[in-house]
Amino acid sequence: MPRRAFALSFMLVLATLAAAPASARPKQLGNASAVLAALKSGAPVRAVFHYKDMKLTDDAGVVATAPDATGGMSHDAWEYFAAGVVGNPVGYVATSEAHLIRHPRHGYVLNYVKVSIYDDGKVKIVAQYVEPKTYEVKMNETFATVIADGKNNAGAFFFTGE
Repeated sequence: MPRRAFALSFMLVLATLAAAPASARPKQLGNASAVLAALKSGAPVRAVFHYKDMKLTDDAGVVATAPDATGGMSHDAWEYFAAGVVGNPVGYVATSEAHLIRHPRHGYVLNYVKVSIYDDGKVKIVAQYVEPKTYEVKMNETFATVIADGKNNAGAFFFTGE
């Protein structure tokens, strides 16, 4: 009997360990209301951006071919502006971050990324390289897409979970 109890306990532990990685996987958020609900609940939200699947406009307003590059960020600091709050026709979540990097052509710059996630599912990403002493903008690009929902070919993926 003790041997059988040990076997059952061991199998229960194995089943729990096998299920743990599945429950720890990030859950994709496929629309703006899911992203906002996760943020409002205090859940961690991360984004992964596939720029090649977005429309790119450079600082001169010229539509260009987006680079085959991928980036990501956590949405730790964010604000939500309901429609009409700041003259905006559509509600949106705003979040941004800046990190000092060394770029091969521009040298040391602040890599500034601002993300707007609109209630209608559109996503706008402004990426800039900013000179850290003078704040001169060395590069300015705007990417446009929609939230990836598993069915579309969008370039902005949002996840919650550990």
